[in-house]
Amino acid sequence: MTSKRIIVLGGGLAGSEAAWQVAEAGFDVTLYEMRPQVASPAHQTDKLAELVCSNSLKSESENSAPWLLKNELRRLGSMVIQAADACRVPGGQALTVDRVQFAEWITERVSSHPKISIVREEMKTIPENGIVIIASGPLTSDALAVDIARITGSERLYFYDAISPIVEADSINYDIAFRASRYGKSIDGTDDYVNCPFNKDEYNTFIDAVLEAQCYEAHIPEDATPFFEACLPVEEIARRGRDTLRFGPMKPMGLDDPRTGRRPYAVVQLRQENLRADSYNLVGFQNHMRFAEQARVMRLIPGLESAKFVRYGQIHRNTYINAPSLLTDCLQLRTDPRIFFAGQISGVEGYVESIATGFMAGMHAISQMRGEQLRPLPRPTALGSLCHYISKADAKNYQPANITFDLLPQLDEETRAKLKRDKKARHAEVCRLGQQALEEYRAVAVTSA
Repeated sequence: MTSKRIIVLGGGLAGSEAAWQVAEAGFDVTLYEMRPQVASPAHQTDKLAELVCSNSLKSESENSAPWLLKNELRRLGSMVIQAADACRVPGGQALTVDRVQFAEWITERVSSHPKISIVREEMKTIPENGIVIIASGPLTSDALAVDIARITGSERLYFYDAISPIVEADSINYDIAFRASRYGKSIDGTDDYVNCPFNKDEYNTFIDAVLEAQCYEAHIPEDATPFFEACLPVEEIARRGRDTLRFGPMKPMGLDDPRTGRRPYAVVQLRQENLRADSYNLVGFQNHMRFAEQARVMRLIPGLESAKFVRYGQIHRNTYINAPSLLTDCLQLRTDPRIFFAGQISGVEGYVESIATGFMAGMHAISQMRGEQLRPLPRPTALGSLCHYISKADAKNYQPANITFDLLPQLDEETRAKLKRDKKARHAEVCRLGQQALEEYRAVAVTSA
């Protein structure tokens, strides 16, 4: 390589993780972050790793796919997962964080590292020399997106992502709303969610209002697939059937209203936003209604009739590449192996998935800098399966993916037959095999070193 310095484009979750891993390995890093010089449609601060959607890094339930991915990252030394653990707030069985403290923790850690130089300006073109990690995120600037399209030989791809509204805690009516976790399950045994219960008439009134609400128009009306299926706006879900919300984000299963002793007809759950517990977000209630309409509609939720909004839900453009046609399973660009992609621009969906690809891009960039052969993680690991999906999915029908057991290898036929009636046991075995494969991979790495 003509440069001994690795360049990282983007200071989000993936870019921060990649930069940290490279720096910890002893190499100099230049981290480019365009904020605050150039604003994005969704960010509100200039902090690194700012969370703009949910404050949840998904399930911590043992032997779930998100747990396995976080478990692997913890064992490998992920700085961003360490930050999440340090900035945790109550969230049932999920790893939820105080988003302000989380971003401040990472910003302080990265900016104080002697091997990392942060440049606050928009990088409009990809550097022509040296190793580059492109982690510019779902809100990649137009200029850089044009250059990415140039080097990949493909047009930009878009989908739309929506973020949920946040309300002030003291504006919630606790004469109606009640605290509980589904089926009483939480990491520490506490009731981490605030629940707003509906009866049938209240639900129908609410659905009518959602369907009639005025929404902002999409920036790209001609886009044939404007929404990512795993993150649909509530109004889009409601259009798919009157009871769709009641069996989706408003499902009342595992919750009993203490006023009646019975399960509500539907429920909206609110999750704590920060350690002060002075604000809550509406779980799964991403939407793109006009702000005045949001206030009117969301105040029809029982318990939120006087809600004060800290942030309204909104919708923004997400950009990603068609990774299977472009990347290797080490996240390298096939036509220019000095370039790596990480984060949502690489075609993953979710915070932990972005952290994971940032970690892997950083590790592979280190190997390349050392002149070593790049080694993808084994398929039985969540990290290996995620990178396998990115690089080998069907390019014609490619959509960003969260980590699920569907991405991991199936158990052998004999084990599947043995555990046919025990889904939990099957998942536990998949996780056991993944952890075993990770330890074998690490043992080889140590021996090689």
